[in-house]
Amino acid sequence: MDLTAITLTELRYVVAAADTGHFGRAASRCHVSQPTLSAQIKKLEETLGVQLFERTPKRVQVTAVGEQVVERARVMLDELQGIGDLARGQHEPLAGPLRLGVIPTLGPYLLPWLVPPLQKAYPRLRLVLREGLTATLLDDLVAHRLDVAIVALPVGTPGIAVEPLFDEPFWVAVPAKHVLAKRTQLREGDLDGHRVLLLTEGHCLRDQALAICGDGRSGRDDDDYRATSLETLRHMVAAGLGCTLLPALALRGVPKGMVTRPFKAPSPHRRIGLAWRRSFPGVDAVHALAAFVRGTLPPGVHLVKEGD
Repeated sequence: MDLTAITLTELRYVVAAADTGHFGRAASRCHVSQPTLSAQIKKLEETLGVQLFERTPKRVQVTAVGEQVVERARVMLDELQGIGDLARGQHEPLAGPLRLGVIPTLGPYLLPWLVPPLQKAYPRLRLVLREGLTATLLDDLVAHRLDVAIVALPVGTPGIAVEPLFDEPFWVAVPAKHVLAKRTQLREGDLDGHRVLLLTEGHCLRDQALAICGDGRSGRDDDDYRATSLETLRHMVAAGLGCTLLPALALRGVPKGMVTRPFKAPSPHRRIGLAWRRSFPGVDAVHALAAFVRGTLPPGVHLVKEGD
């Protein structure tokens, strides 16, 4: 087996095919023709003496050994990217592609505030954005599918480093005619006995809401009142279906029929930070991004001071 015959181009094609599950879409991503991509993958299979993909007319499926090859290929390509990042970082820390993940309860509210000034400040930066649940983003970091992610802390995944950015207070959203709407501030215990609408399982915000509201939130398991997004929750509250907790950045554009009330101090909050692989070679870019976010915070959140 002559491993020197393996090219980085072949590895890129294999990773693209594994990600898309289709040679045509992989070829489009790599800006080559499908026959070219197929031929290069076939050449790699012949070099290794193993079949990396099961081919069908509609899609391709990675084989068991193919999955292992793909994961190692990701690491090799990531290290190669790191060489380029290291060289660019001597002149400009945020340049070239950066694969950034963000949780769905934060992305729609933070990214419109953050991305335009970030792109203006770093015109050579090419952000590749991906939204996903925390567990998915952490898996993608470990698997080298992402470079950095904006998540709620803490995280306990081995090999993942974090840097806190800001604290985001929680507010209570209630129907405009709800009894709690008459108050200017609320305590956590005020939600006892009221129906608290939650996100579906898998959202870290669901667990945080349960921790704040406790077992007395409604005395029942409201399977019919779970949502997959904060926007859905907001409109469910406006329709009079119950109360919910909203992070501060999600308060803009309150729908008609809903009002929001702050908690009395000390207000419950979630801590938002950056997460990345400890082995990620572009750590200077991560720190530069963290510094930019902390210097471009929207109203309603609180900067995490060093040592907090």
